[in-house]
Amino acid sequence: MRRCVPLFLATLVCAPGTVSRARGDENAPVRLTKDGSFKQNVQWSPDGKTLLLTRIHEGKMALWIMPAAGGEMKRLLPGHTEPHFDGHYSPDGTRIVYVYDKLEGTDGKLRIDVCAADGSDNQTLIPHKAFEESPRFSPDGKTVLWVSTRNKNPDLYAVTAGGKGERRLTNDPAYDLHPAWSPDGKRVAFASGRSGRQKIHVMSADGTGVQKLTDGEFLDSWPVWHPDGERIAFASNRSGNYDIWLMTADGKALRNLTGHKAQDTSPAWAPDGKKLAFVSTRGGGSDIYVLDVK
Repeated sequence: MRRCVPLFLATLVCAPGTVSRARGDENAPVRLTKDGSFKQNVQWSPDGKTLLLTRIHEGKMALWIMPAAGGEMKRLLPGHTEPHFDGHYSPDGTRIVYVYDKLEGTDGKLRIDVCAADGSDNQTLIPHKAFEESPRFSPDGKTVLWVSTRNKNPDLYAVTAGGKGERRLTNDPAYDLHPAWSPDGKRVAFASGRSGRQKIHVMSADGTGVQKLTDGEFLDSWPVWHPDGERIAFASNRSGNYDIWLMTADGKALRNLTGHKAQDTSPAWAPDGKKLAFVSTRGGGSDIYVLDVK
């Protein structure tokens, strides 16, 4: 059975729109897009000027970029005819790793590709062995972390940025998903069902010392470290629907950042840590919003 999108993607959907904020609420998130097409996997460029995202437009899942202040979106790799998604910038902003779905009949052969930030010089970094997903450059740009099912269930793996020295970091019967490097590169946060319900966990960058950060009968996903390394934002349905939550790096002081009846997912910190982008259905479709966070 073919699967070309990561686990935990809600049915959401993007076209150019004007930036808008709810009237009378200076703390309301700014809406950057208004087209309502499926969007997910939002990432900021290291200089804070560009947003990279996954978008389904005219039936095609692809990587798109847009100004971080709002404006017109454009395809990063317009020559690609097959699904590709979940891009992530290298720390110097010159490269992007992403998932490429090579279609063979009804099956999707997911692999990890890398290209220049302008979409040129495309190469395969991690060839298909199973579902290869969620690639993330380390803060020093020397390592790529990703999720693979090559040993039957999703686990976390690491490889050099040149595609050498593959290492398996987790080995658990449960799903390990959504990896995120700490800003100092010493730790990795991820979502895992190893304690029952999917929760946020953290471990050392070598895969040792796994600790569970969140509790409760809820689903917690997509952790992202604040640039100061002291806080982690994540998506959770602990409020009855998906919102963006914030906690300290030790799992304490939980705070609901979005608090809306719509589905809020895919959090991404701006490089200066003052803003958080996310995808929300509060406008009826699927659009990108940016929230000021103190």
